[in-house]
Amino acid sequence: MLYWLFYEKLHHVYSPFRVFQYSTVRTAMASITALLLSIVLGPWLISRLRQYQIGQHIREDGPKSHHKKAGTPTMGGLLICLSIVVPTLMWTNLRAPSIWVALTGLISFGAVGLLDDYLKIRRKHNQGLTVAQKFMLEVMAAMLVGVLLLAMNARGVYSTSLNVPFAKNFKPDLLIHAWLHNPWTYPLAFVIFFVFLILVLVGSSDAVNLTDGLDGLAIGLMVIAAGAMTILSFLSGNADFARYLELARTPGASELTIYCGAMAGASLGFLWYNAHPAEIFMGDVGALALGGGLGTVAVLLKQELLLPFIGGVYVIEAVSVILQVGSYKLRKKRIFKMAPIHHHFEQLGWAESKVITRFWIAGLIMALFALTTLKLR
Repeated sequence: MLYWLFYEKLHHVYSPFRVFQYSTVRTAMASITALLLSIVLGPWLISRLRQYQIGQHIREDGPKSHHKKAGTPTMGGLLICLSIVVPTLMWTNLRAPSIWVALTGLISFGAVGLLDDYLKIRRKHNQGLTVAQKFMLEVMAAMLVGVLLLAMNARGVYSTSLNVPFAKNFKPDLLIHAWLHNPWTYPLAFVIFFVFLILVLVGSSDAVNLTDGLDGLAIGLMVIAAGAMTILSFLSGNADFARYLELARTPGASELTIYCGAMAGASLGFLWYNAHPAEIFMGDVGALALGGGLGTVAVLLKQELLLPFIGGVYVIEAVSVILQVGSYKLRKKRIFKMAPIHHHFEQLGWAESKVITRFWIAGLIMALFALTTLKLR
């Protein structure tokens, strides 16, 4: 919106407006806008949620120390989504289809989380959608993103090949018919494409959701992950850097830099109120939206296989739950004192603030490692 106004329409009248052609300037503006929106609107949203008694219901089998958090305003993810969408619409070139796909990923997964939060509040219990219901809705959201990606692929502005860390010459194509040239492989190719996409997007959204169990933990890690993705999208959108690092040149990658900057700014602003002790929780509407949005950007940038490193702590949290559930069902024994793994460390006697800070440090190390792999190929 403002890109169109300041650069495309007014830079001929006032030459300093030419600065808005640069994605770096607009990324900074989007980040600041998102940060200010989160901080300014935070107190208003918290008061409204308290007024309507929209509070968090704590799991009964969770740590006893968390029971005092019952009633804390939740569904703060609405503020996060607003603080991402508005700056994105303000500062990006809206002609870039990648922006609309990224927003679709954010909003569609956020809608699933919103429904889940609504049912929890209505039932006054921490159980909203069933596991099967939530999974099916997440699959539908992922498939919606997939349809948009295939439309971009048909227009030649999106590639279905993968970038493989540490292997610069190995770039498998998810649409097998691209190299088999056999119509009989089309159904299999599309099945493989959608299954892989569902694994990435649903896995990403659920991993963030599982991590959202301590004050500021998930949102602090999102600041790190979104920051790393901002750098990655900038490098992919710059012809010289992309050529030097042998990254896939994705049309619209520079515009995704602005979107990722808005995500980082919105997350940082929300952390202001979500830091321990939290004044508001993001709820599923925030966790699923952020996870889905982050995963969609990774897919657009062709860095799906780098995403587990960028969001390494999210992956560890999700794996800990899978291992715990699998071990109990198969052996009737638990591996951890409690899952997700952040509760395990609480049970070991770590203070909540110490668990959060140390997990942030681990997340930062993993994100930095992910960026170093760009040259180690």
